[in-house]
Amino acid sequence: MYDLKNRRIFLKRSQYPNLTLEDLYLGAAISIYSRQLKVVEYGDNFTKSHFENQRERTFAMIKPDCYNHIGKIIDRIIQEGFKITNIKMHRFTVNQARQLYSEHDGKQFFQDLVNFISSDISVGMELIAGNAISKWKDIIGPANSHTARVDAPQSIRAAYGSDGARNAVHGSESADRAAREIDYFFSLPGNTATYSNCTCCVIKPHALTNAGRIIDMIISEGFEISALQMFNLDKPNAEEFLDVYKGVLPEFSGIVEHFTSGPCIAMEIRQENPVESFREICGPLDPDVARSSKPRSIRAIFGIDRIQNAVHCTDLPEDGLMESEYFFRILSKN
Repeated sequence: MYDLKNRRIFLKRSQYPNLTLEDLYLGAAISIYSRQLKVVEYGDNFTKSHFENQRERTFAMIKPDCYNHIGKIIDRIIQEGFKITNIKMHRFTVNQARQLYSEHDGKQFFQDLVNFISSDISVGMELIAGNAISKWKDIIGPANSHTARVDAPQSIRAAYGSDGARNAVHGSESADRAAREIDYFFSLPGNTATYSNCTCCVIKPHALTNAGRIIDMIISEGFEISALQMFNLDKPNAEEFLDVYKGVLPEFSGIVEHFTSGPCIAMEIRQENPVESFREICGPLDPDVARSSKPRSIRAIFGIDRIQNAVHCTDLPEDGLMESEYFFRILSKN
C-alpha cells in the first residue's frame, strides 16, 4: 500500500489476522495498523464477479410497531448469517415516508402506511449476505402478518406483525430497490437523539455479533434507546472520546486500538438517573469481576477482558450528555 500524502510505502504484503474476507465489501471501512481505509472498488473483474455473488446488499427496516423487539430481530438477523454493515435509528417525516414507499403511491393502503411509518421511530439496516435480497424476504415472510402465521410460521412477520402494514419489518424487493432504499435512508438528515436525561452506551467491535442480545437486555431492563447508529472511529476520534481515561487506565492504548478495529454501535440511553442506573446493568469494567459480583450484567455475559468488555458506558453523571453529543452531534454525518 502506498501513502499518497506522505509519498512512501505504508504496508508491504503481510499477514493481518484481524482482517477477514467477511470484512471486505464495497463501502467497508477497515482499520489496518490504526489506519482507517475505505473499500471503494474491486481490484479486477474476477474479484468483482466472485465477491458480488457473496456480498449482495439489501435494505431492512424495523418498523415503529416493533420497538420492543428491536434486539430480538437484530439477533435473528445475525443468527441467520447476515452482516449488518450500517444501522441507524430514524423518525420519518410524512414526506420522507412517502418518498421511501413511492412505488405504492395511489394504492388504497398507501396513506395508512405513510401515517404509520411516520408515527414513531424505525431502525434501518444495510445487510450483506449471499443472495441477501431473497434470503431476507424468506426470513421476514409474506407482507400480511395473518398470512405469514399460516404460510411461514417461523418468519419475523408471523412472530411480531399485526396486519399488512403493521408487519414488523420491511425488505427490499429487488437489487435496484435495495440500492435506492439504502442510499435514501442513510442520507436522511438528523437523528433521534434527545440530549436530555441521558447516558451513552457503545457496543464495542468484538461484541457486534451479540448486538441484538445486548440491545434486548437494555430494553428489557426498562431503558429507552432514544438514538442508535453505527460508527467507524479513527484513532484521533477514539482518543478524543476516551481522553478522560488517559493516564487512568493502563489499558488505554489497547482500548483505543480496539475501538478503531471495526465498526461500533453507539446509543443514547434514557431513564431516571440514567448514568448510575445504566452502569449497574453494564457491570464492572473487568468482566471477571463482573462474573463474580454481577453475573447477569452485560459485561459478565459478553465481555472477554478489560479491553474487550462488550460495552462502553458513561462513568460520571455529568458526562452522560457530553458523550451522547459527541457521537450524535459531532461525529454523526447527518
